[in-house]
Amino acid sequence: MMLLLALVLPLVVHAAPLTVFKPQDCEEVYNNVSVKTGVYTIYPGAPDTAVKVYCDMGCDDDRGKWTVIQRRTDGSVNFYRSWEQYKNGFGNASNEYWLGLQNIFFITSKRKYELRVYMEDFEKGGVYAHYTSFFIDSETYRYKLHISGFINGGAGESLLYHNEREFATFDKDTNNCAVAYSGGHWYNNCIQSNPNGLYKWGPSASLNTAVNWCSWKGCNYSLKSFVMKIRRAV
Repeated sequence: MMLLLALVLPLVVHAAPLTVFKPQDCEEVYNNVSVKTGVYTIYPGAPDTAVKVYCDMGCDDDRGKWTVIQRRTDGSVNFYRSWEQYKNGFGNASNEYWLGLQNIFFITSKRKYELRVYMEDFEKGGVYAHYTSFFIDSETYRYKLHISGFINGGAGESLLYHNEREFATFDKDTNNCAVAYSGGHWYNNCIQSNPNGLYKWGPSASLNTAVNWCSWKGCNYSLKSFVMKIRRAV
């Protein structure tokens, strides 16, 4: 009888739980998921903090693995946003977006990162500015910016003026700069760059409110594209 029961009872198999890899940045995506440039899900803070991000995996002359934290391409997304939106992120990772200050803090607080700022004008020019060290503080310190190690890729230097400054938005402003220059940024008094300003398609009638990098095209030229991307420092 016992033998019969053993034959008819279902076989119970205790399978080990499936472990899903959860990358924290695009370098971990490159090393464990895919080497192709595109949109992926990363988990900067914890396993339950999924966020979409654009990973620029580079080409033959660049080791790639860039995590894009900001991108402007066509003016389709409004970047004149509140503190909470800049904190949490907004936009579409396949086009224009801001990754979120909290996510940037999570990523850069765990290991050393470098920053590249790439930009294009409407005359088919493309340049960059590179910083060998980049990180931001927590929200307690209003995500204060820390950069060093500038390398000129043709753009000139327009971010060091904003170094050691707190982030500001129109509803959490510093010296009224976010309101006056229509964006969210680590404003000083007030700008040498304004990556999150108004998208205006080239020369702008309103001084400084555009997407600009003053050392390259001047403070009243709204750039065609603007990308801020980070990767682990070697």
